[in-house]
Amino acid sequence: MEPFLVSVTVCVRDGYDWISGCLEALRLQTYPAIEILVVNDGSSDDAESILDQWNDPEGLNGHPIRVHNQGQLGLAAGRQWALKHAKGEWVAITDIDVRPEQDWISNLVAEIQPVSDDERVVAVTGRTVFERADDLVSRFRSVEIASKYRSRPRRTSLANGPCSMFHRTSLLEVGGFDPEWYHAEDMEVSLRLIEAGGTIVYAPEALVRHVPETGITRFLNKRKRDARAHVRIVRHYPKGKRAGPGFDFLGSSAMVLILFPLWLAIFISGLPFLYEIYRLGTLDWEQLSVLWETKVLIGSFILLFLHEIILWRGPLGVVNRTVLRSAKGSKIKAMIGVRRLTILWSIALWHGLILGCLDAVSGKHGHKPLLRTKKN
Repeated sequence: MEPFLVSVTVCVRDGYDWISGCLEALRLQTYPAIEILVVNDGSSDDAESILDQWNDPEGLNGHPIRVHNQGQLGLAAGRQWALKHAKGEWVAITDIDVRPEQDWISNLVAEIQPVSDDERVVAVTGRTVFERADDLVSRFRSVEIASKYRSRPRRTSLANGPCSMFHRTSLLEVGGFDPEWYHAEDMEVSLRLIEAGGTIVYAPEALVRHVPETGITRFLNKRKRDARAHVRIVRHYPKGKRAGPGFDFLGSSAMVLILFPLWLAIFISGLPFLYEIYRLGTLDWEQLSVLWETKVLIGSFILLFLHEIILWRGPLGVVNRTVLRSAKGSKIKAMIGVRRLTILWSIALWHGLILGCLDAVSGKHGHKPLLRTKKN
């Protein structure tokens, strides 16, 4: 059978250092029928100049590469432009900081056939491996992402942005990518496809490699955006009304979320005890043990013990233990670093959730306002 055309789309904003690595990996794809669409989303660095060098719409140097320049309209808007202008029967999406393996598209195509009568495959999603650098954040992120994929079922609820392929007509029928979604546009469009009766399947052999995610500020900002966008996901697609399989790609976030409240409770519960020591001017246990403040302090230690259980058991525990085993140098320093990172991660998630709720109240970022004023 003649291979059908696959349109591979990638968006870039200020990704000058990553462009050549990504496009070279796409140009080396072994699948024979590919076109590559690159959307420059208002980059302020020299991305446009290097993209001009890669622009090859006739495919004189291999797979055709078409470059489109637009203002800073966002990732979803860029993907929507590429979807509308793609010529392929299927449209694959990836990110500029990703390096697909040479057989990535071939392995996605191999999974498009349904395995049962109740399947209508409208998207296939692959696997992303986060490369590691020497810093704690990249090692932590690498292990955390790997743990998400470890038990992922064939039928899934998310076609991940860096490594997925969609049936173009099916995607257009549900409206494609919504430009109002500033983040998590891949999750939102996946849920719409499932609502329309489609099936998303996971292809573990369709592999892409993500450059190391380094820097704690970048890591925390991404987790904050994840949480902020998740508020809209939950509001627009409540669990009781959501079709298809449940979310299988949340990873450790749910466990991390409770860490900040635990530590806040520990801090608050210890303050009255310290005040009583100051007021009484004694450390005599017989006097202190009868105080309610002491009982509160004991409760704080129980909370601390619960924190340790969370940190070392379950999915988050797998991540932490693996990171510590791979740590170079002092294990104590690595342990302190892991604790600091997870607590800051928890704070970032709460920050994002609060911002998401404020978006819902004010009607920003695509939310319909909760509080509507009546027009005269």
